[in-house]
Amino acid sequence: MILEIATLQIRPGQTAAFEAAFAQAQRIVAGMGGYVRHELQRCVEDSHRYALLIWWEALEDHTVGFRGSPEYQEWRALLHHFYDPFPTVEHFVRVAL
Repeated sequence: MILEIATLQIRPGQTAAFEAAFAQAQRIVAGMGGYVRHELQRCVEDSHRYALLIWWEALEDHTVGFRGSPEYQEWRALLHHFYDPFPTVEHFVRVAL
């Protein structure tokens, strides 16, 4: 299993709109092949920063399956205009509990 971690910095004054858009967008990612689960967490110290955690069965489920899909274009349209700067996205594999 792979954990995708995206650090999202949301434009000032846009957090409520971002959270509303994410409520729609999460249905898109949840329907993708290889999707396991996800969480969106808001930073305590900076209310405009979020961590998006998505667990995938395999790296390619995210990098090829999701990002190469028509659904990703809908995801982009809903969310990408909220980011400044564009998110850092990394993938992790568990090594210990």
